[in-house]
Amino acid sequence: MSTNATPSSAIDKLVIESEVRRLLSVYAHNLDYGKVDANAELLAAAKFNIAGTIVEGRDSIAEFLRTNLQYHVDDTPRTWHSVSNVLIDIESTTAARSICYFTVHQELPGLPLQPIVTGRYIDAFELHDGAWRFASREIEPRLFGDLSKHVAAAAETPAE
Repeated sequence: MSTNATPSSAIDKLVIESEVRRLLSVYAHNLDYGKVDANAELLAAAKFNIAGTIVEGRDSIAEFLRTNLQYHVDDTPRTWHSVSNVLIDIESTTAARSICYFTVHQELPGLPLQPIVTGRYIDAFELHDGAWRFASREIEPRLFGDLSKHVAAAAETPAE
């Protein structure tokens, strides 16, 4: 069987789907617990596209996550990511894609628990050295709430 063949058994397909779902969940857990380096490692081989800003490489991804999200007294963003409506397309025994919805809730003193952003993750995955990994992740935000305690303020641009 070619390494790029379509999985032939239902078990093979279920294993790939399970690995993809695990990667989706690990990313969300890492975000909520402030594990920047773990997510940078998870996305190290991926093209990371955040609403049109493309970041690649472990160190660049870690720096992006550290500087563009706010971390609070417990060193987390005080968020809770939910991933739903997961659609997985298995392209071959070494490649898969998924689209899913995300909802991010946040709570802080003075900020009651509330949804702050929803959208889609559009992902590609590849089998590399016997393990599944992200090949790309696109974050497509759709609906917005109060992001003032989540997204770091953009640096002010000097007046020209």
